[in-house]
Amino acid sequence: MNIEGIRKFLSEANKATYANKNAPKAASSRLKSEDYHFEKDGLTYHDTYFGGRNFIGEEIVYEHEKPVWGANYFGCILDEGVNEKEVYDFLRVALMQEYDDVIPVRGPSMFSADGKTYRFAASGDLAGFSGKEEISFGEKVVYRCLLHGGMIL
Repeated sequence: MNIEGIRKFLSEANKATYANKNAPKAASSRLKSEDYHFEKDGLTYHDTYFGGRNFIGEEIVYEHEKPVWGANYFGCILDEGVNEKEVYDFLRVALMQEYDDVIPVRGPSMFSADGKTYRFAASGDLAGFSGKEEISFGEKVVYRCLLHGGMIL
């Protein structure tokens, strides 16, 4: 599988799963997990995570049932006074934006609306990367997610 094929597939899969508030969840793959599943042209994307306010998860892309790419992530709301639904509703809006300014594993490098700002920065490329996304309400960072991943050989 080439990197460009993975890039295009991830852009579509991300917007068809968690980022899309209307996307159906898949059957739970592990005890108490939340799962999303997307398939197209011999590729399969599976995202499974645990938790809510604080969460941990993993995304895997399969090519004809062989794992070829993956990412792990851990995120949390940093401010106990912030409403979880408000943070994650804004996160979904940010993740649905069209962009080409950063590798397509989360959202654009920056998106702002209604006094809220989403930022994503990554080093590396789809073959091997680490990244951080944050959400700020005004000037205060209220959410952070760390992630890393790459090609599976």
